Amino acid sequence: MEFSAFYRDTIRLLTGFLIHQGASGHVAADIAQQTMEDSWRCWSGIKHPKAWVYKAASRALVRKVASLEELVEEVPEPTALLPRPDAFAEWEAQHDMLPLLRTLPPRQRQVLAWALSGFTPADIADQLGLPAETIRASLRKARRAAAAYLAAREEER
Repeated sequence: MEFSAFYRDTIRLLTGFLIHQGASGHVAADIAQQTMEDSWRCWSGIKHPKAWVYKAASRALVRKVASLEELVEEVPEPTALLPRPDAFAEWEAQHDMLPLLRTLPPRQRQVLAWALSGFTPADIADQLGLPAETIRASLRKARRAAAAYLAAREEER
């Protein structure tokens, strides 16, 4: 696959994947862009591009959170991923799962984000270096939490 086509097909999905893991829209866009730049530099050596960028982006997010860097809340100017930085709030409001994802423990949120991005439990286990049963157990817990969250939300209505 040609890199430019891969970039066009992947960049927005990768940004959403990072948001599902708990990143703000601006941080997710920055990490996704940097990850795509890194993948371009070593493109000829990457055998599974989608898995490579998702894994690299996920690790970059963990490093960013662990470094305790002060995260910028607003992007001062539009970017290719956020042409209207104020539009992110609109996008976020359309995605009902974001409040749920924010309530999950980090491992469940991470595993569910991978699953929402189309990876199987075996793929996730391989990419995260964890036993497949650990992934399946985290997915079960996340799905139970999602069902409880949705049931509680329905009762409020």
